[in-house]
Amino acid sequence: MTTLIETMAAVPTASRLGEALKARAEILRLSEAAHDAVIVPREPGGLSHGLRAALAARMCRHLRDDALAAHYQSYLAHSNDLDVAALAHPNGKSGAARHDAMADHADLLTLAPREATRQDIETLKAASIDEADIVRLSELAAFVNYQLRVVVGLKLLKRIGGR
Repeated sequence: MTTLIETMAAVPTASRLGEALKARAEILRLSEAAHDAVIVPREPGGLSHGLRAALAARMCRHLRDDALAAHYQSYLAHSNDLDVAALAHPNGKSGAARHDAMADHADLLTLAPREATRQDIETLKAASIDEADIVRLSELAAFVNYQLRVVVGLKLLKRIGGR
């Protein structure tokens, strides 16, 4: 089975890099499971599937990965949450304070994670986001940013000789 990470990095299975990834099949399988857990969990809490997809697409666009952004955009397009579609784009606002605060926090965790402070959590709470949803948002941001960095790393390895 080819995973999303392998697909986004366009790693040929018959290449040296493809062979190396076979040795890490369990990590890729777990990454695929994490994708499903953070994008389409059984219990989404206060972060609907559409909102999660919009925020994931936004993070991908911030880091200029159009292919991965399109992947998440397709999840958004198939959701019933098109009212959050503007959040799929950097600087996009939905007009709902709660959703916009989540988007701002996702931006922070994507673009300047070292600058995040306790005050940023308090800002989320002030926007009526409960602690469980703050954790969900943090999990989403952590996973998508991990995924983006792995894909970039694989593309770089492919370019410098892992073909």
